[in-house]
Amino acid sequence: MKDDKLYLIHIGECIERIEKYIGTECRDGFMASTLTQDAVLWNLQTMAESTQRLSDDLKAAHPQVSWDRISGFRNVLVHD
Repeated sequence: MKDDKLYLIHIGECIERIEKYIGTECRDGFMASTLTQDAVLWNLQTMAESTQRLSDDLKAAHPQVSWDRISGFRNVLVHD
């Protein structure tokens, strides 16, 4: 089992990439670029999967985060 710190770093990297890919692009620009959409969706999926691998202790220490909703969001991205 990997350390929570590694997963948190990975989550942060995914967020940084998403912000970089979107930049100052407007919604219409995002919707027009399948490359950007694919990159953002991939990182959202990867980020959500990483949250599922965090320890129960870490999740319990941060009850303000909707861990179940993040997991559900990942399932929607992957299966719908």
